[in-house]
Amino acid sequence: MTRVPSAPTAKAGLRERKKIRTRRAIRGAAYRLFAEQGYDATRVDQIAEAAEVSPSTVFRYFPTKEDIVLTDEEDSVLDSALRARPAHEPPLTALREAIRTALRQAYTTPEALAEVRVRMRLVATVPAVRARLDESMAASGRLLAATLATRLGRSPDELEIQVFISAILGGLRAALIYWVAHDLRDDLTDVIDRAVATMRTNLADQG
Repeated sequence: MTRVPSAPTAKAGLRERKKIRTRRAIRGAAYRLFAEQGYDATRVDQIAEAAEVSPSTVFRYFPTKEDIVLTDEEDSVLDSALRARPAHEPPLTALREAIRTALRQAYTTPEALAEVRVRMRLVATVPAVRARLDESMAASGRLLAATLATRLGRSPDELEIQVFISAILGGLRAALIYWVAHDLRDDLTDVIDRAVATMRTNLADQG
């Protein structure tokens, strides 16, 4: 049997690694400039020059300056992790474990922890980034709602599905902001567990 050449796969792998390096270079350059001269004062052409790419390359990877802060691979990781959870798990448990999996993959190195600290501080202090985050979370919600609805045999357009996913994502955002505000002292998994556990309490009924 003739062996199928493996060169195209290797080339595809090289292209993907190059894309990842370029994305990281752009984001790293942006974060350095944000720290040096502030978010609003930093222009995309400055980011491109610092990353040694063209402005058009920056926009090819990140449609807006806000996306440099917010865009990453976590949505697909979270959705994949949710799809992989056992079918018998209750929705809240499945999402909690999926979030744990996604965060373990995303925030396991000192560099990644430093990046999320910068990211969440920009979310907290820059209105344009907060506004873009709302748009990003809406897209994330649609993705997760579709996956959750498939698990439950329901429609992603149901009010209950929409409210549940919105509550989860809102809790995740609040947990990350809390974590950064406390200088990352707490274990992130514990913070996420506390956020999820809040949804099982009767806090809303307490006087």
